[in-house]
This record gives sequence, structure tokens and C-alpha cells, in this order.
Amino acid sequence: MIEAMIADIIERVNRLSLPGPGFTRPSYSPLETQAHAIIAEKAEELGMTVTRDAGSNLFARLPGRDRAAPALYIGSHLDTVAMGGAYDGVAGVAGAMALAAHFVKSGETPPVDLVVTVTRAEESVWFPVSYIGSRAALGRLTAPEMEACRVDTGQTLAHHMRIEGGDPDAVLRGPGLTSARFIEIHIEQGPVLLKADEPFALVSGVRGGLRYRQAGIDGVWAHSGGAPRSERADAVFAFADLVTALDRLWGEMLEGGHDCAVTFGRVDAASDEHAFAKVPGRLEFCVDIRSGDDAVLDRMDAALKAEIAAIEAKRGVRFRLGPQSRSKPSDLSASLNDRILAGASALDLSPRIMLSGGGHDAAAFAAAGWDSTMLFIRNWNGSHNPDEGMDEKDLALAVRALAETFADRQGRP
Repeated sequence: MIEAMIADIIERVNRLSLPGPGFTRPSYSPLETQAHAIIAEKAEELGMTVTRDAGSNLFARLPGRDRAAPALYIGSHLDTVAMGGAYDGVAGVAGAMALAAHFVKSGETPPVDLVVTVTRAEESVWFPVSYIGSRAALGRLTAPEMEACRVDTGQTLAHHMRIEGGDPDAVLRGPGLTSARFIEIHIEQGPVLLKADEPFALVSGVRGGLRYRQAGIDGVWAHSGGAPRSERADAVFAFADLVTALDRLWGEMLEGGHDCAVTFGRVDAASDEHAFAKVPGRLEFCVDIRSGDDAVLDRMDAALKAEIAAIEAKRGVRFRLGPQSRSKPSDLSASLNDRILAGASALDLSPRIMLSGGGHDAAAFAAAGWDSTMLFIRNWNGSHNPDEGMDEKDLALAVRALAETFADRQGRP
């Protein structure tokens, strides 16, 4: 039943996509809504009670033995980045539904209510806001964030939330979910487990991120042969200076024992104004700096701005960083990890504990005071690309470890 549920959900959800390569289900789009409907249908077949909140997050509840105790929420998201892969988000929802199916088909009642949780809009590439669905569920979105515009339509978050069945005003009124426990299953977004030949791991914390999504450089257009070097304000050379400087600073951080990652995820110097015989007068870019230490993010932000000031003086250009978006690093639950480790050990498994480089809904629940953690599933080819890989047997093994962890001991011989 576990394997069958995993395979069915992954296959059915991934039929829903804009044209490829890969899979594209934008946040708060009809495709994301249709994917949620698939989970609702499967949950109702299992006899679970399905509800949706004001942010259009989906909750499918399986009653536990102790209905008064805090519930166990488990799940992930179904939106993707543009031309993403088959497993980022979907695997976690499939695993949560497989855990629920295990309890239903075995006839065993979980010790507390089990709530399969399918959040909206986890991928912040569509709106410049982190953890939209989970923070909506927790009553932690703000009015200015509701005015953020989706990159492909230019319409606000409030608009898209409303047309996909949500109520932005009710989200802002709160109060949000009562504190409980949350577990997110997700493919690892790096190569650690693949290289170690390990099927899954537990996660100790989630890196924070500092982003300038709409940055640019304004120089001066000039003739490529006529403008002397000393008179140029070349946007591309200025950008090259910045990339080189940030790479150096990143290396220095790592050499000093600090967690850090720097990415220039979009670079655009290819508009119609650019040409073979022109000195580039404009360049657009974004920069994403991540760390498990908030102080490192502050230091890198200050260093970025200092390097920009020096480059402006040297090159005669002007930088536009635009608005900053930021998510704080989050420690995940050591006690919940210990409990899952004990459950895994009953299956002769000893998963490692590791840091997550990417942001996840589990961080939003942890920031709201929940007992929150994650399981990473081994994958190849990373994530956020059409070639994501995952062995469904690895996911099934992680689900079995959770089933052992949350088995109702009082209900067993």
C-alpha cells in the first residue's frame, strides 16, 4: 500500500504541468489547485476529513486515539519552480499520504490525529515572499506581502489567492493554526546522501536566505571601438567585478568555518539594446546569499554593499539592488529527530542528521513555535531542474520509519 500510494500520487500530480521540459505548476495557479484536488480525492477514499483554510492550504485529518492531544501534521507542497522536477514537494505529499494509508489499511489507529498537510506557494520564485502557504496557515503573512506580484502575471498575491479559493482578508485576521508538530518529507537538494549511499536523513536546521531579486547596473552605452577604456562605464565588467568579489568573500567565509552559499541565479544582458558593437550600458541580475547563521547574512550583506561602492567608484556605473527579501535560519526539533531515530532503529536504520541548504515550510512552522523537523530523501541531479531523480523505495523506507515511530504502542499487543 505504501509503494502503491507513492507511485500513484507522483504520477497523477505530474500529469499537471505547463509545457516542459520538466514540470511547471505556478504558485496559486489552476494547476496547483488541480493537484490539491487529487490529494483531496485520495484522502476522502481513505475516509479522511478534508478541509481548506483561508490560504487554500489543504488538510486531510485521520482521527487518532487521543483526539485532545496535539495533532501530527505531515506534508509538503505541490507547486514547482518553472521547469522543475518530478519530486520537489510532490514526494513529501506522496509520503504523507502513504503514511496515512498505512494506518488505514493496517487497521491501526495513530496515537494522535494525523493531518496530511498540503501547503500552497512554497516556491518563492513566483512571489518575492518566503513560505507563503505555511505562513498563511500560521497567521503570519503581512498586508504588504499580500501586495507582492507574481512574476509571470503581474497580479498580486491577494488576487491569485482569491481566485484560487482563498480569502486574503481572513488570512490577515488570523489567528492561524494552534501550535502542534510538523514533519516535512523532501528530496535532498544536494549530493550528500547519494555519495554516502544512504536512503534518507533527518534535518537539524534550515538555512536562512538574503535575496536581491530585482538588482541591476546602469552604465553608459558606447561604441565598442570608439570608447577608450578610461572613459567607459561598462555594466558587464562591473558585474564581473562583483561576481569575483563575492566569490572571494564566500571562500573566506568557508575558510573561517562559517556556513555560507552565494548564487547569482539570473543574469540578463541580452535585451534588444545590446549588440556586438556596443559597450553594455545596462545589466539586470539577482543574488541569493544563504547561511545557517543570521550574523553571516548580515556580514555578507554589508560586504556586498561595500564592494558595490568600490566598483561604482572604479567603473563609473550605478548599482540598483532593489528591495531585499529575507528568511531567517531555523533550528529544527532535536527531540522530534530523536524520536524518529528511535523508530528508525527498530528497522535497523541509523539515518544521519544534516543541515538543509534550501528553505522549506518546516522552517516556517519552527519559527512559529512548532515542534518541526524534516526527512531528506536521497536524490540525484539535485532539485529545481527537470532531471531530479529519486528512488521511490527510499521514500517508502522513510515512511516505514515514521510508521514505526508513531505506532500506537497502547494499541499493540
